[in-house]
Amino acid sequence: MKSATIPSLRVEPELRQAAESVLREGETLSSFMEEALRSGIQNRRIQREFIARGLAARDESRRTGEYYSAEDVFNELRGMLAQAEAKSRGKEE
Repeated sequence: MKSATIPSLRVEPELRQAAESVLREGETLSSFMEEALRSGIQNRRIQREFIARGLAARDESRRTGEYYSAEDVFNELRGMLAQAEAKSRGKEE
């Protein structure tokens, strides 16, 4: 597969210095930027999917008239967390 290039990125010298200051041993600025770009793309995809699920849930609630209070949701989440913690503690022993 052929590789493609990303347009040059002009930044303030301070930003370049900050990026260079956090490079790991053997890491290049180009590889750091590629990793940051991949991470940014993944974050945007996750965000887009999250928003789509939220909008779909809103539409479903409007369609069915079925809503849940924040208190009910928090209580269910607390219960799920307690179960997961108990399960995790059981594995540690």
